[in-house]
Amino acid sequence: MRDVTRIIGIDPGLQRTGWGLVDAVGNRLSFVACGTITSDGKADLADRLLELHDGLVAVIAEHQPDEAAVEHTFVNANPTATLKLGQARGIAMLVPARAGLAVSEYAPNAVKKAIVGAGHAEKEQIHHMVKVLLPKAVFSGNDAADALAIAICHAHHRTTPEARLKRAML
Repeated sequence: MRDVTRIIGIDPGLQRTGWGLVDAVGNRLSFVACGTITSDGKADLADRLLELHDGLVAVIAEHQPDEAAVEHTFVNANPTATLKLGQARGIAMLVPARAGLAVSEYAPNAVKKAIVGAGHAEKEQIHHMVKVLLPKAVFSGNDAADALAIAICHAHHRTTPEARLKRAML
């Protein structure tokens, strides 16, 4: 039997951070788990970031992934919202890094292209393809489905020569 690599995909957000886990054996993927970590919108920013931190720590401790993938932050019209999203993304990168995982980053268009074949796909198309690629996947919201898409994207990209070289240098 070939080695199994467990990948966690993380879709960062201050209100909701999605996470999804897949096991990869060569080009074969299987669904492990997914969910959403939420923060209290009425709490102070520091407390909300702590909620995201503690939630991701618990997910990683429970599922023991080998690698992590996080979606890049997009810049929107509201600079305050963009900064807060960036802070949530910092937590999404810090937690797996502190757990000793290699953390890869993917632009939203790269995730869409890896899943659907087009960089400007709609959410419904992405969710449909996640179900096609992971038939046993059960997700209750956009954030968990997006996190699974990020994990799938990483599974497809991790076998490139550049990615193997990067891992070898760690």
